[in-house]
Amino acid sequence: MNISGSEAVIKSLLKENVDTIFGYPGGAIMPIYDALYNYVNKINHILTRHEQGAIHAAQGYARVSGRTGVCFATSGPGATNLITGLNDALIDSTPVVCITGQVPSNLLGTDAFQESDVIGISMPVTKWNHQITNSSEIVEILSKAFYIAGSGRPGPVLIDITKDAQFSKTKFRYKKCEKIRSYHPYPVLKSEKINDAAKIINQAKKPLILVGQGVLLSKAENELIKFSEITGIPLASTLLGLSAVSCDHKNYVGYLGMHGNYGPNLKTNEADLIIAIGMRFDDRVTGDTTKYAVNAKIIHIEIDPSEIDKIIKTDVAINADAKEALIDLNKIVQKNSHEKWINEFRKCDKLEFDKIINKEINGSYDKLSMAEVIHKISEFTKGKSIIVTDVGQHQMVASRYYKFKEPNSNITSGGLGTMGFALPAAMGSKIGNPNRDVIAIIGDGGIQMTIQELATISQYNIKVKILILNNNFLGMVRQWQQLFFDNRYSFTEMKNPNFNKITDGYRIKNKKLEKREDLDKVIKEFIEYDGPYLLNVIVEKEENVFPMVPSGESVSNIRLE
Repeated sequence: MNISGSEAVIKSLLKENVDTIFGYPGGAIMPIYDALYNYVNKINHILTRHEQGAIHAAQGYARVSGRTGVCFATSGPGATNLITGLNDALIDSTPVVCITGQVPSNLLGTDAFQESDVIGISMPVTKWNHQITNSSEIVEILSKAFYIAGSGRPGPVLIDITKDAQFSKTKFRYKKCEKIRSYHPYPVLKSEKINDAAKIINQAKKPLILVGQGVLLSKAENELIKFSEITGIPLASTLLGLSAVSCDHKNYVGYLGMHGNYGPNLKTNEADLIIAIGMRFDDRVTGDTTKYAVNAKIIHIEIDPSEIDKIIKTDVAINADAKEALIDLNKIVQKNSHEKWINEFRKCDKLEFDKIINKEINGSYDKLSMAEVIHKISEFTKGKSIIVTDVGQHQMVASRYYKFKEPNSNITSGGLGTMGFALPAAMGSKIGNPNRDVIAIIGDGGIQMTIQELATISQYNIKVKILILNNNFLGMVRQWQQLFFDNRYSFTEMKNPNFNKITDGYRIKNKKLEKREDLDKVIKEFIEYDGPYLLNVIVEKEENVFPMVPSGESVSNIRLE
């Protein structure tokens, strides 16, 4: 049947089982919004208050649901407002399809009103992008877009559709894309590589598994745990790999990275084998690469061939889906135990507890500490909530002190480090998994970058919990200024607004928490309230996050104070 290009867009989304769109209308995408009007009983649209909010919400939706997020934006500034989110999604391997409107094709290149070269601008920050100027392309291109976004190493795709293509008629016959010539998202697993890896694993005395987000993306959590339990090898997690393994698993030894746990960072340079699974050796994990894993052979399991040998040279490179590789490894690795090696991590845990954790969670500061607030939330939720963090000190504290028990529970901006990510991503996370509690943990700096999304939360009654850890500083930058720039606090102190009055304006329940004696009662109310709730917690102003690996130094130089 012949339908408008705009209707073909909506019907294509329905064929891809899209149930939610995050977006913001405008002139160049108005025909698509007009077509959407007839399908509001079949597809949910969330009107965000900024296009950056739309794409971060789509990211949160994708991360918790395992599906591809979708967002709409108009041309020009609407489209360019997506760029930060596209870059974030690319680095963190999040499947998102963004559809933008564009000026009519006869006006392309004329600097028409709200025209921008979004294809040129977005090319470096998308897995694929394409401009449609003829309605006959719409169905095929959208089918390809979803296949590319969700296959192999996931990532963002942007499709730009001119206004005349939205208006003109086309035939609608939808066929899901299952293959594209020259695009091979799933590498063929080589059995000889599995055999080579197994030989090294069976001989290792001090092996360590590094768990990345690729484990979650390939849904390989059970295979990973089985692998660790057969071999007895300890597990450490990257920031994005958090929640792939329950924090109370007997072989879990902690969180890697600049502000990660003492043991896994320190012991990296004592290990004789590093097995990296679905991670890319980010600089926050490796520190100085010339002094990283100096005694270890490296086995790298990674679906994206461009990440193998890019930063750390491997001894055995397994270019494969993590789940597929682990299934095969589990068939041939030998039963083993590394209790003595794991006990070395436990000694580090005790040292870290005595020097840092005990002080931070047991009220040794005059004001509340970030750690004791997160620790209390972790206890109340039993580690089963979805935690969405922004970027800064609060992000590192949440990663350290929230004890994740279930997969896909840690949603954060890892590679790009986008302030303003958490509030809209929490909205999308709650819509993507409405049966789980979602808690956004945000600093007083990050909340002000996308605070307008409180209006979206209010309008749609999205039942997210919003925790502001408020220290009137850009805390992470201030910590660096204190430690490495002789206490010169150059433009990091903030005179904040009254967050509670602002939240009143959005008609969202809220409270301010300052006193330690009120912590239990208020956190209980915050968690149990049936609706959106913002809690503004005044915390210690100049609290630092330790341990810390100074930027560019060896992980062996991790500091406890």
